[in-house]
Order: sequence, then structure tokens, then C-alpha cells
Amino acid sequence: MGLQAGIVGLPNVGKSTLFNALTAAGAESANYPFCTIEPNVGVVPVPDPRLQRIQSHIKTQKVIPASVEIVDIAGLVRGASKGEGLGNQFLGHIRSTDAVLQVVRCFEDADITHVEQSVDPIRDIEIIEIELIYADLESAERRLQKYVKSAKGGDKEAKLHAGVAQKMVDALGAGLPVRAVEWTEEELTSVDQAQMITSRPVLYVCNVDEAGIHEDNDHVRAVRAHAAKVGAGVVKISAKIEAELSELDEEERAVFLEDLGLEESGLAVLARATYQLLGLQTYFTAGEKEIRAWTFRKGAKAPEAAGVIHSDFERGFIKAEVYGIADLEEFGSEAGMKGAGRMRIEGKEYVVRDGDVMHFRFNV
Repeated sequence: MGLQAGIVGLPNVGKSTLFNALTAAGAESANYPFCTIEPNVGVVPVPDPRLQRIQSHIKTQKVIPASVEIVDIAGLVRGASKGEGLGNQFLGHIRSTDAVLQVVRCFEDADITHVEQSVDPIRDIEIIEIELIYADLESAERRLQKYVKSAKGGDKEAKLHAGVAQKMVDALGAGLPVRAVEWTEEELTSVDQAQMITSRPVLYVCNVDEAGIHEDNDHVRAVRAHAAKVGAGVVKISAKIEAELSELDEEERAVFLEDLGLEESGLAVLARATYQLLGLQTYFTAGEKEIRAWTFRKGAKAPEAAGVIHSDFERGFIKAEVYGIADLEEFGSEAGMKGAGRMRIEGKEYVVRDGDVMHFRFNV
């Protein structure tokens, strides 16, 4: 899909440790479509138990899960919006992402110095949010100046862009992120074009120590309360534990997780949460060669979803054979579903559902 989530955070909060664990976990799994696009971009798998449910009825050579692109963005410090630290590089990278994963330190450790000299995740969140608001305000003001003259001359498109830019300037000047503003569908087109950082959805990633992986500590509770107020998501993870897990083989990982009393790694939880944050869903294709999860935007119709596999599928779309995993489990095979009339034929207007298993028919 080409959608990316950027990992951001202050220095020494565990951001790069987490990113390295993510990419190492993907690299070690032979069946996962992993690659490093650039030194700071990794493609990581989204674990999905539905793949194994399909495989239990359709024997195949390999199973390929969906994946998401994660970008490790240069650490941010106070004054980044004015070029402090790697501010310009940071802001340039984050504008190209579709969602923000903000890692916040939620553990105490005297041996790891915090850039602000104390552990306070809410303060850290506010530092980053303020820097992003300042950066967006400057960008919105430039955009307003760009369109205001043409808007006064009667240009309808310029009038739309100028109006949206003014709303953004007003909100950002009041300390509000762009995502906090209510937008019409028409206005959202202009907002998207403006590439405002604070328009991106946010997921707070609470980095805890081993003692904090089961019970929330005070820092995590504070982040959850803040997230509830601003409509953001929260995932709790121990970057240190994930780094250790990434160095183990599959069997050793299972034993380590069991010893920790965990059913799955924090990375699996984070990958799924990121996938949902990006507004993505999954459909499946299944055959003798492979069972594969394909990523599509929620609300996509069948031709668009087919185009995820190849543009020829979308251009020449005729129809799709569709069934649900529950029907496969009930009837045991595709032949059994066809015999029971449970294999549906859907056309161009069909809105694909999360979890559909699909076969496409198309003209080349």
C-alpha cells in the first residue's frame, strides 16, 4: 500500500532499540516479506491467526502475512521546529509518513540518562506535540499566504485552500493539532495536500521495564489517561525484552515468552495496532502455491482491492469469488462451499470486508 508509520520520541526513550527489534524480528522469519528499503525503513509482518485457520483446510507451500512499513525518524529535542538537533531532518521525514508512533519512556533507570533529567511521559509527549504544532503553524502560514491573493481574485480552488489554511493557522495558534479540527470531506482533500504533521493519527508506545509488562505503572496510567482525552491509542511494550527476543530462534522465543507469562511478543501487538491506526484491513488469497494476506484501505471496492495484487487486476476486473473463513471451516474446502452455495460472486460495487477470501477474474 505504500503507507508508513514513523517512530518518534525524545533521545534515550528506547525508540531505536524498538525499531531494531522490529526489523530483526522481520528479518529472522523466512516466510515474512521483509526488506530494508533504506537504513531507517523496515517492512515488518502483521501476525494474523486467520492465516493458520485457512491453512488448516487448504494445504499450501507457504504463508505470507500482511506487513507495514516502519520508519525510524531522527530523535527530536526541544527547538526541533527551529532547527535544533536534527530538527530539519526529523520534520522532513515525519511529513512523509501516514501515522505517528510516539515512544515514551515509562520506566525508571538511573543508568540511562533522560534528556530532560527526569522521567515524565506526559511532559515528553507535550514537548513533541508543541514542536510539531510550531512546525505546522509555520507551514500553514506559508500556505495561507500562497493562496489568499488568488482566493480574493475569485479562484474557487484557491478559496478552498486559503479557508482551510486559515482554520489550520487558527487551531495551531491556539495550541491544537490539525487532527483536533472538524473538517468537511472537501476540506480534508486540502488538509491531505498540505501534509500537516499534526493531522496524522497517533499511537503512544509506552516503553516499560520487565516489571511493567503485566501491571501498568503510574507512568503508563498517566499516558492512558492522556490518550483517552485526545483520542489516541496506547500500546505497552518493553523494548529491552523485544531486543532480547529478536536474537532468539522461534523455539527459544516461545520458551522465553512462556517464562515471562506472555502469549505473544509486544512487537506482534504493536504491528497490529499500527495496521489499524493506518486504517488498513486484510483480505486473503489461497491456493496450492501460497496463502497470502493482502492489505487494502477500509471501504475499498473489489476492483481497488484487486489492484493491490496488480494494476491489471483492477483495470480488467470482471468479478470476484468470495467466501468467509467460517464457511471454509464449516464445509472443509472450497469445493464443499461451492456445493452448498456458500461461494459468492461479487461485482465492481462490492465493498470488500476484512477477512474475505477472494479469487479474482479479470481480462488482461
